[in-house]
Parts: sequence; structure tokens; C-alpha cells
Amino acid sequence: MMSLSYLPGTASLLEELDKKLMVLLRDGRTLIGYLRSVDQFANLVLHHCIERIHVGDAYGDIPRGVFVVRGENVVLLGEIEEREEVKDKLRKVSLEEILEKQAIQQAEKEEADRLRAKAFKERGLTYTAEAAYEDMY
Repeated sequence: MMSLSYLPGTASLLEELDKKLMVLLRDGRTLIGYLRSVDQFANLVLHHCIERIHVGDAYGDIPRGVFVVRGENVVLLGEIEEREEVKDKLRKVSLEEILEKQAIQQAEKEEADRLRAKAFKERGLTYTAEAAYEDMY
């Protein structure tokens, strides 16, 4: 039996209004902010939004302010609360440092993909790396 308080589809997001949410996007970015508005297409408006970048045990935040997210780009959405035990496991670093670490990690990934594609080609196979993030916006 279905509960009377259940809202189907994107209407269920109305219960999340004014709550602090983490939103994982299709391109791999992570946004954290307060949900201020939602429509029938699950487009979101996040207020006091930050983009959080994780590299290993380090993380950094990029302030984004008010951020509009197209619903089809949302992979995962959930309410979050900052807990001290989680903060102890991660190390907050400056924006410059996390962007540098992210660039290094991306270069390493691209080099590994290049080597993998070369090994496949030598064996007469084709290898296609994951779709570029720019294609997903």
C-alpha cells in the first residue's frame, strides 16, 4: 500500500527544499548547496553553492554562489550534514593546491589511457577512453 505522503517523480524533491544537498553531476563534478527551487524537469537551483574537488585524501572548495543545474545532468542527489569524524579523514587544502593536484591526476589518467590505447592497437584491437567531460555539458 502506498503512503499518502509519497510524492511521485520530481515532486518528491519538494521535500528537499531549503536543505543542504550534495549533487553529483554526470561530468563527475560534486556540488554542495542549499536547494532553493526545483521544477518538473528536476532542474535545480542551489544557493550558497560550492564545487568540491577530491584528489586522494585532499579536498578543496570553489565558491559558486547561486548555481542552476539542468535536471538531466544529475546523477545522484542527497541531503548531507557536516560531521567531524568525516572531516578528520580528509584534509582541506587551498584552491590552488587542489587544482594543481587535479591537473596532475588528469594528466596521469590521460597518459594511462594513451598507453592502454597503444597496447590495444599493437594487438589489433581498438580502445576508446571514457567520453570526454566536455561532451556531457
